[in-house]
Amino acid sequence: MRRTTDRQEPNRQGTDRQEPNRQGTVEADGLAIASFLLGLPGLLLFNIVLGPIAITLATLALVRGTSRRGRALLGLALGIASLAILAVTLVTSHGVLIDIGS
Repeated sequence: MRRTTDRQEPNRQGTDRQEPNRQGTVEADGLAIASFLLGLPGLLLFNIVLGPIAITLATLALVRGTSRRGRALLGLALGIASLAILAVTLVTSHGVLIDIGS
């Protein structure tokens, strides 16, 4: 015989369905933060590597529906800006980024 209590057991199907959504949002939030943190130093160092990584992570975060949309957009803007700075530097210095010995 089963005892009845005031507490209701959670629906297993509903719980299983909600876990991936929450986990996906947390993962997307991490991608948004990572894009910002990689895009920021990418403005000055390793533009050719950090810029595209920041753009990719920000795009993934936005597609996966991050709750930190502003941070993802900022990471995207920083990644694009780092590639723009790289392009301007290459054009104005004729392909020479560092000239040691002159």
